Amino acid sequence: MGGTQSEREDKVSLELSEEILQSMEVGMTFRDYNGRISSMDFHKTSSYLVTASDDESIRLYDVASATCLKTINSKKYGVDLVCFTPHPTTVIYSSKNGWDESLRLLSLHDNKYLRYFKGHHDRVVSLSLCSRKECFISGSLDRTVLLWDQRAEKCQGLLRVQGRPATSYDEQGLVFAVAFGGYIRMFDARKYERGPFDIFSVGGDTSDANVVKFSNDGRLMLLTTMDGHIHVLDSFRGTLLSTYNVKPVSSKSTLEASFSPEGMFVISGSGDGSVYAWSVRSGKEAASWMSTDTEPPVIKWAPGSLMFVTGSSELSFWIPDLSKLGAYVGRK
Repeated sequence: MGGTQSEREDKVSLELSEEILQSMEVGMTFRDYNGRISSMDFHKTSSYLVTASDDESIRLYDVASATCLKTINSKKYGVDLVCFTPHPTTVIYSSKNGWDESLRLLSLHDNKYLRYFKGHHDRVVSLSLCSRKECFISGSLDRTVLLWDQRAEKCQGLLRVQGRPATSYDEQGLVFAVAFGGYIRMFDARKYERGPFDIFSVGGDTSDANVVKFSNDGRLMLLTTMDGHIHVLDSFRGTLLSTYNVKPVSSKSTLEASFSPEGMFVISGSGDGSVYAWSVRSGKEAASWMSTDTEPPVIKWAPGSLMFVTGSSELSFWIPDLSKLGAYVGRK
């Protein structure tokens, strides 16, 4: 599966630099999709990746062997967002059929539904799982954020929002963020009913929130918005550190961005289908990859490795082309 801790650390011993980032190119592509990929997630401790696509399929990949292990079709409900639970072959996903907004807990191992989570009345646009307990949160166009326990069908808590919400737990599962209307609200996961303990402004960008994420060490967070802005903030003080700009996205699409594992770089899609990377330290663009696509790809950095993945009408694995780096590699 994911190898030992030291094996995983060896993989990252070649530290991600701008040079390595600029050398990255597509090393492998899966082209057998019949629709756009709408969501994907890496399992935290195994080498698994799951994707959801408009062709109503959920696919499980082993990144270590670059193979598709399983394809499960969700013809009845469609599939939009998908997230791993702590268990490497169990996922939670949202539907895309316009009539049933339940979330589903699915065992990919035997294609069985373990539970339905009923409560939303419009499309779910955000889904995040807690690493610590069996909790997760979902945000919907029905202007609610619901808090769930994987073991119960009914939601455990409800937060009302004024707009499209983006939600995320931090890596430790101790706090979660809810973004909408130009602000990020920070909640203590154990005392969320007291309301936010902090509210951060993202500098007057009130366009629809798309995704909010924390860096692995929890010190930084990013928020993307429909107008094509990627805001990076200090997650303790709430200071806006930098804003990167890409082409705006349509209301049907989601602009996704991702921190590299050590939080030094941010990679993002764009409304014109391109991929960009910025240095968090300097705030400057570090690399870009143009595309003939016209919608933003979904994009995720693989945990603890020199690889990111993009999903459009195909799934692509991006890795450094070490031949471009010449003498650099091999020097420790």
